[in-house]
Amino acid sequence: MNRQLPPVLRTADELHGLPFKGRRAVVMTMGALHEGHATLVRTARELAGDEGQVVVTVFVNPLQFGANEDLDRYPRTLDADVEVAAAAGADAVFAPGVDEVYPGGEPQVRITAGPMGERLEGATRPGHFDGMLTVVAKLLHLTRPDTALFGQKDAQQLALIRRMVRDLNFPVEVVGVPTVRESDGLALSSRNRYLSGTERETALALSRALFAGRDRLAAQAALAARASSAPATDERAAALAKMGEARASADAHAVSVAAAGLPSAVRSAALAVLNEAATAEPPLVLDYLALVDPADFTEVGDDHRGPAVLAVAAKVGTTRLIDNIPVEFGAHT
Repeated sequence: MNRQLPPVLRTADELHGLPFKGRRAVVMTMGALHEGHATLVRTARELAGDEGQVVVTVFVNPLQFGANEDLDRYPRTLDADVEVAAAAGADAVFAPGVDEVYPGGEPQVRITAGPMGERLEGATRPGHFDGMLTVVAKLLHLTRPDTALFGQKDAQQLALIRRMVRDLNFPVEVVGVPTVRESDGLALSSRNRYLSGTERETALALSRALFAGRDRLAAQAALAARASSAPATDERAAALAKMGEARASADAHAVSVAAAGLPSAVRSAALAVLNEAATAEPPLVLDYLALVDPADFTEVGDDHRGPAVLAVAAKVGTTRLIDNIPVEFGAHT
């Protein structure tokens, strides 16, 4: 039996004319859908329920591409996108033209991302987040969802959308969905298709670096947990004293470092993997490695407690890739 494909709608009026009950959940994309997008759509289906409506938007937004970026090169695969959306449970695909989203040309009034939008990705791609927030705001108005879902792979984008929704009182719930990865750890991205075989091998260093940083934190947390559970007995104190002052001091320092879960140690573990990849053929060219507060994407210090995001961006060949993982400091101390 052939699966019925969802309608492809070109205007907001067509979208608003679709009958449905319950909640509308929207997944915004620029097309070239892959399993990561499908996971977003499946999550939207669960949140909307059987009576709700899931809409996938497909729009390559010219405002978020810089002069030397890949707007013309960006893949446009609408027919295949509709198939992916249908299999994941979408009820409609909203694929407006530029004139529908920006009638009369590029908008003179835009959303400004503020200081958070000038860091990391914003520093590398000036104006990118202003363009992204502007189109997200437009699509929220055009699609009128109860819930909008975005991938955590674009962590800074997700944080800025949440901030915009909160600051400007958009009546929508923003849901972040965990990053989907290949079996070898590479984060799914529409840009992965640009990688040659050898470039893809080098690109694996991004996820390996993040996992190395996470593993270093886990090891320190385990050491801190063991240290804190050790009984403070006279016998233990005497045993430390027998080692001599230098050994006891070193032991105390190791325990204190582990208890802190030093962000600098996490950065160093990740950077070691990236430095090795810089000597590969083809080499990985690092843009940034950052360990940031998810609230504002500022770098965290060694006294940081609570959630953080370990993020990386790099080029392999002509393809620029980003990745990140969440980490938690002080969770076991």
